[in-house]
Amino acid sequence: MDRNWPLVAAGALLGCVAIGAVFALAVLLQPMSAATGWSRAGLSSAMTLAFLSMGFAGFGWGMLSDRYGSRVVVLIGALLLGLACVLASRASSLLQFQLSYGVLLGIAASSFFTPVMAATASSFEKRRNLAISLVSAGVGVAPMTLSPLVAWLIEQYDWRTTLMIVGLLAWALTLPAVCFVRAVPGATVADESQGSGTRELTAAQALRSKPFIVLALAFFACCAAHSGPIFHTVSYAVGCGLSVTAAVTIYSMEGAAGLGGRLLFGVLADRLGAKPVLVAGLLIQALAAAAYLRVNQLDGFYVVAIVFGLAYGGTMPLYASLARAAFPPRILGTVLGAAGLLSGLGMALGPLAGGWLFDRFGSYAWMYIGAMMVGLAAAGIALMFPTSRRAKDSDGLGPASQPV
Repeated sequence: MDRNWPLVAAGALLGCVAIGAVFALAVLLQPMSAATGWSRAGLSSAMTLAFLSMGFAGFGWGMLSDRYGSRVVVLIGALLLGLACVLASRASSLLQFQLSYGVLLGIAASSFFTPVMAATASSFEKRRNLAISLVSAGVGVAPMTLSPLVAWLIEQYDWRTTLMIVGLLAWALTLPAVCFVRAVPGATVADESQGSGTRELTAAQALRSKPFIVLALAFFACCAAHSGPIFHTVSYAVGCGLSVTAAVTIYSMEGAAGLGGRLLFGVLADRLGAKPVLVAGLLIQALAAAAYLRVNQLDGFYVVAIVFGLAYGGTMPLYASLARAAFPPRILGTVLGAAGLLSGLGMALGPLAGGWLFDRFGSYAWMYIGAMMVGLAAAGIALMFPTSRRAKDSDGLGPASQPV
C-alpha cells in the first residue's frame, strides 16, 4: 500500500475545483447584484444552501461510495458540478439561481470530499495522515487559484459568461481526474487485520459506537468553534479601525496558514499519532480564537491569524484518519459522510451564533469567548476517543468498539 499517490493528486484537484466553484459567488456577488437587481441577501443565501446541501448530500454520497465505489460517485459529481454552474449562468430568476448554484452545486461538490477521503484513508497505512492532508490541501489552494481567475474573468465578461466558463473549466479539470479515483488492492487485507469484531461491524452499528459518537461530536464542536471567527473576523477588524481591504488580508492569511497547517499536522500525525496531534491542535485553535480579543492592529491580527489558521486547517483532515483507524474501509464512506454532516451543521452554527451575539451585546467579545469554550470542549471530547496498542503502532487510534 502507500503507492496510490495519483489518487491524492486527483483528490486535491477535485477539492480545489469544487470549493473554487462554490466560493466564486463571493467574487461575483457585487456585479451580479448590480446586473440583476437581486438582493445581496438573496444571492448570499445561495451560499448557505450550498453548505447545507453539502452536509446532507455528503452522507448520501458516502453510503453510495461504500456500495458502488468512489469512482462512480465522483464521476456523477463531476458531471453535476459543471451542470450546476452552466444552469446557474442561465438562471432568469433568483429562485432558479438559488436552486442551481446553491442546492445542485452543493450536492455536486460534496460528492468529492467524503468518497475521496474514504478512498485515500483506505489506501495508505504508514503515511496515511500526510496523504489525507495533501488531499485536503486542495481546498486551501482554491482561494489562490480559481478565485483570482474568476476575478479576472468578471473584468473581461459579464457574470453569466463567467459562470459558463467556470462550468466548462470544471468539466475539463474534474472528468479526467476521475480516472485516478480507484480502489486499491489490499484494502481488504488491511480491513481484516483489524480483527473480526471490526470486520463484522455494520454501518448502523458503527454509527452507534463510541468511536463514532466521540468523533462526530468533536468534529461538530471543532467546526462550530472556528466557523464564527472565520466568518466574522473581517467585520471585527473593521470595527477595530482597519480598512476593509486590510481586513480582508487577515482572512487570506488564515487561509494560507491553513494550507501549511494541513501539511504540518499531517507529518506530525504520522510521527506522533493522529489523536494527540488533533487534541493539541484543538487546544491551540481555542486559545487562538480568544487571542483575537487582544489585538487591534494589523500586525497583531496577522500573528493570530497565522496561528489560528495553522490550527483549524491542520486539524480538519485528521478526523478521516481517526475514522479509518476505527472502522473498516467497506463502511468508511458512510462513517465519514455522517460525521461530515454534523461538521457541516457546526460550520453553519458558528456564523449564526456570532451574528446573534453581536446583535445582542453590540460586541464580538462573547463570540470569541464562546469559540474558545467550544474549542476547549472539542479537545476534551477528542481525548475520549478510544485507543489501542495496535493503533498506537500506526495512527494513535484503535479499532471500533461495540455499539453503545
